[in-house]
Amino acid sequence: MSKAKRLMELMMVINRKRRFTVKELAEEFSVSSRTILRDLQELSELGVPLYSEVGPHGGYEVLNERVLPPIAFTEEEAVAIFFTVHALRHFSALPFQAESSSVNHKFYSYMPEDVKERIDQLKNRFDFETPMRPLATPYLPTLLDAAIKQNVVSIEYETSQEKTKREIQPIGVYARDGFWYCPSYCFLREDMRLFRCDRITYVTEQTTNNPLNFRHVHLGNWQSYMKQERNVLDFYVELSQDGVQRCVAEQWLKPHLHIRQDGSGWLEGPFPESEVPYFSYYFIGFGHDATVKQPVQLVTLIKKSLRELLSKYNGEKEGLLQKSF
Repeated sequence: MSKAKRLMELMMVINRKRRFTVKELAEEFSVSSRTILRDLQELSELGVPLYSEVGPHGGYEVLNERVLPPIAFTEEEAVAIFFTVHALRHFSALPFQAESSSVNHKFYSYMPEDVKERIDQLKNRFDFETPMRPLATPYLPTLLDAAIKQNVVSIEYETSQEKTKREIQPIGVYARDGFWYCPSYCFLREDMRLFRCDRITYVTEQTTNNPLNFRHVHLGNWQSYMKQERNVLDFYVELSQDGVQRCVAEQWLKPHLHIRQDGSGWLEGPFPESEVPYFSYYFIGFGHDATVKQPVQLVTLIKKSLRELLSKYNGEKEGLLQKSF
């Protein structure tokens, strides 16, 4: 076995074992202990975080920050990865902010000069636009870690109406329109709830509730585990082609979206009556691309909101006319 191949396989073995002795590795690779010691020294110089302990029960241990074995990328694959990570810069916060910057720095630093030049040209000609919200979301890593490990955390949650303390079991985190959201089981409400991460002002792992078994619950199905609200309304919304395209991008609307052959469509299905104010604001933003047919409560609230908005601007117009004369 060549030295390069042995080093590659050695890196994979120690990442898998996590703790080992020189003798174990020497026997596994059929080489001398001195050869393994030299190989471990080279891996350490390459950045593999090894820690050694002396004594009869000593050995080597890989620290928490494991280094993955080298992976060969084509030029196109490397450029694609670079710009995938590069696009994340539009977010004011990420669960892995420092790591994403480090990844791109490494990619760019070790690129051939001609590939660097290509990337420099692409930076000004290719991008993924995401609204940047100047809102602090310092607990994204903690919430994501709790979702992966299925842990319960205590949070302080602040809205314009109230500030509450709750214990939640996060399902995951996702971004939409520049905001970060964390669907979770709320022990206070005894149901699934959606929390906006910038409204979470404090998180601690000190809790009184035991985790529930939500291994099968994820971002794609968490809403189906919400308790049905007693007051449910049926809604129907006609959509233009542009309206359909806006709804296609919304994961939570997909089960209710129907598309015609000409590209137009409609939304149809049940939703909680408590969501009427939100849907009123949401569909007003569609302008001519959405026409709400039912429920009556939603149509009435949209009309009321539009009248109030129109009266505001009519009032300004009348004031300007009076000043001009």
